[in-house]
Amino acid sequence: MSETTNLSCEKNPLSPSDLPTRQLIPSLVSTFCFVGFLAFFLWSLTKAEFSLTELWQGLPNMGVIVSEMVPPATDRIEPMASAILVTLQMAVVGTVIGVILSLFIAILAARNTTPHPLVYQITRGIINFFRTVPDLAWALFFVASVGLGPFAGTLTLIVDTIGFCGRFFAEALEEVDPGPSEALNAMGASSLDRIAVGLIPGATPSLINSSLFSLEKSVRSSVVLGLVGAGGIGAELAVSMEMFRYDQAATIIILIFALVLAVEQLSSRIRNRIINNR
Repeated sequence: MSETTNLSCEKNPLSPSDLPTRQLIPSLVSTFCFVGFLAFFLWSLTKAEFSLTELWQGLPNMGVIVSEMVPPATDRIEPMASAILVTLQMAVVGTVIGVILSLFIAILAARNTTPHPLVYQITRGIINFFRTVPDLAWALFFVASVGLGPFAGTLTLIVDTIGFCGRFFAEALEEVDPGPSEALNAMGASSLDRIAVGLIPGATPSLINSSLFSLEKSVRSSVVLGLVGAGGIGAELAVSMEMFRYDQAATIIILIFALVLAVEQLSSRIRNRIINNR
């Protein structure tokens, strides 16, 4: 420390409030929780069969698979392109129908628009149920119900979109400035008019933002749904991997990457334009 700094400290001694907060000794409960979490983590490593040795032994196989992916095969590019188009169509149809249904459900699930507290609790429970059940479980359910194909995947995406957008739409309606709605109510407007004219326009940017995120999510989900027979490019990928045609799998992965990247870029541009115009 320089002489000037020492002189400054002697002239202006630090008060106790200027000193950094000392690390307190963890309480007995905190220590017990940390030890319990550490024990559960170590137990989970065993149950998950996490093994660096097996990972190291598997690296040569990964290298062989990657080498067989190069160059990507183009002998089935037409059916692959058709399947990637079906994947996009599944995502668009599932998202659009899901967003429309989500808007109606969100009106019932928002505190400031629901007609009754019981309706609020029921619709919130439905949204939570749709959101917590994984996509693959819904896909298996619809494949068993309506058979293999894109329709089962589209139904899965509709349910998944309701679970995602229903919650965010309801929260967006609750966060709208209540001023215009209260003014309409004072003028004798009906509840439907108050929602259509006062609340939905105020929540429109957030609704569109959530819808675009949902479209991106649907595109990624629709790829995975094909692995369980719900149509789309996932089915092509599963067949290629089962037949050890890694060169075809590489082509499919490239097409999936291009599709997801294109949708994300388009969605990001639309979202930025909406934010800049607010």
